[in-house]
Amino acid sequence: MKRVYNFSAGPSVLPEPVLKKAAEEMLCYNNSGMSVMEMSHRSKDYESIIFGAEKLLRELLGIPENYKVLFLQGGASSQFSMVPLNLIGKSGKADYVITGQWAKKAAEEAARYGTVNVVASSADKVFNYIPKLSADKFDKDAAYFHITSNNTIYGTRYTKLPETGDVPLVSDMSSCILSEVADISRFGLIYAGAQKNMGPAGVTIVIVREDLLGNALDITPTMFKYDIHAKNDSLYNTPPTYSIYMVGLVLKWLKDLGGIAAMQQINEKKAKLLYDYLDSSKMFSGTVEKQDRSVMNIPFVANSDALNAEFIAQATAAGFENLKGHRTVGGMRASIYNAMPIEGVSALVDFMKDFERKNG
Repeated sequence: MKRVYNFSAGPSVLPEPVLKKAAEEMLCYNNSGMSVMEMSHRSKDYESIIFGAEKLLRELLGIPENYKVLFLQGGASSQFSMVPLNLIGKSGKADYVITGQWAKKAAEEAARYGTVNVVASSADKVFNYIPKLSADKFDKDAAYFHITSNNTIYGTRYTKLPETGDVPLVSDMSSCILSEVADISRFGLIYAGAQKNMGPAGVTIVIVREDLLGNALDITPTMFKYDIHAKNDSLYNTPPTYSIYMVGLVLKWLKDLGGIAAMQQINEKKAKLLYDYLDSSKMFSGTVEKQDRSVMNIPFVANSDALNAEFIAQATAAGFENLKGHRTVGGMRASIYNAMPIEGVSALVDFMKDFERKNG
């Protein structure tokens, strides 16, 4: 059966070379006589997998030596709790910018453990822009400042990071990590669920500056303490072994492609293809203010709900899967993460042009 073009927001498309490599090694990895799924996380073979993945991630992102890399479970949503549990104790306060559903949930969870100062929000326009930030709204006593770098549902992204001074900047990068060059030293902590740009669902990666470790609230469960996982090289308990193996394969694919700078150029070309068409179309239009448009998630609508429904039905039949937009936005959304080939975006644009000719 021919593979479809999968525009899912997550779990998302994976690189075909990665899937083929995983298939080759499904029954036997590296002459071990067993699958990675069956392998002890304490074995030498598995240690080479997890430590190799960390080494590649450090190389690709340019992670400084004074940062720890953790492979955790629970998805990015668990980090909504783990971040405040580990960081908010310094002052009992934290700053949050609300730019979408996930940022809102993160702030609500943090409010269980301390005082949350909402610096700004774009809820007034259904999160279709990144709000301007005023430094006089920042809490100088905040233990950290939280943003969501890219908003999967609403298709917005930060093009300029907030200047937070000595307050550590924390970011949920689930839907944009590895997609563009980033200065990790600007952040105190980064977290990201793997199932968009790094691999299959099951593992969440946390990159945390060492000086932020060891300050967890007394109520923090042992499994939720960053320093415990850091001291044990992410092997305190059985980690999501196969998902980490897959992340390692994705990272190798990315390195072979030329690294993150090369990937960024490809991503920008893909996004430009679709945005240029949306800006010229008389039927379709983007829903996000132009200066804040995401390169990863592109929501758009047709001229009517009936056309939206018909387009989704015809697109699905033609092999363009998971284009239905989130219920709070409606319309369509094309998630064009790293593994989506430029041919897929080009084919989608051609299909949209044909649909517009026939239904305009």
